[in-house]
Amino acid sequence: MKQTLKRIIGTVKSVKGNSLAEFATTTALMATLAATAAPKLSEMSEGAKAEKSRNELDKMVKQAGQFYQDTADIEGRGRFPGQDKYNLPVPAANTQSSAAHETAILADLIGNGSTAATYTSFTVGDGADWVSVFGKANADFPKPAGTTLAADDAAGTCGDCPGIGNYPSLHGVDASGTGIVKSGHDEWKQLFGGEVVGSQYQDGHFVYQVVKGGGTGSSVYPPTLYVADIENATHFNNVLMP
Repeated sequence: MKQTLKRIIGTVKSVKGNSLAEFATTTALMATLAATAAPKLSEMSEGAKAEKSRNELDKMVKQAGQFYQDTADIEGRGRFPGQDKYNLPVPAANTQSSAAHETAILADLIGNGSTAATYTSFTVGDGADWVSVFGKANADFPKPAGTTLAADDAAGTCGDCPGIGNYPSLHGVDASGTGIVKSGHDEWKQLFGGEVVGSQYQDGHFVYQVVKGGGTGSSVYPPTLYVADIENATHFNNVLMP
């Protein structure tokens, strides 16, 4: 009886010893796997955000292209959201020639020659030339704190702008027969069914500029649209030249 009891006790001790050793090994293995997996999961998350941002920029370009075609059919010349007229820029306060304006935008996004692109963060001063797509203070995706952007685009008031006087507008007329003009962010929202599209990044925000078109007859040239995400506009941007 005594020998049997000793064998049982020995067996229990042996099982406990093995269990503790196995538990310790398993715990160590799980810790190693967790430490290894964490960076991979982080990379996957960042990759998903980047893909989503680029997809949204692609959608904006596609919608803006349709807007351009619609305004060409109805207003006589194609323009982009925010443009008061095809030969006016966004932001409206920009007084540069089309060539100089484009050069400045490219300096922000891709650099010029030996100079690296500069719009690499939402906090840099380059944002002062860029306009919020859906409005800086929109309730759904406002611009992040510490960001400097140009003033939101306002509805056009020029004497020969679409919707002013007898000039036809994509937006038609109101009940009194007066032409309807809209701000840039309202035109963008209309393209997305009244919805606001936001960046997946905490410090992201969608912005745009339009290089004005110009010329007459056979020498006419179209405007050019640039869109970007200020998380890092050098990485997340798109362009449309009809």
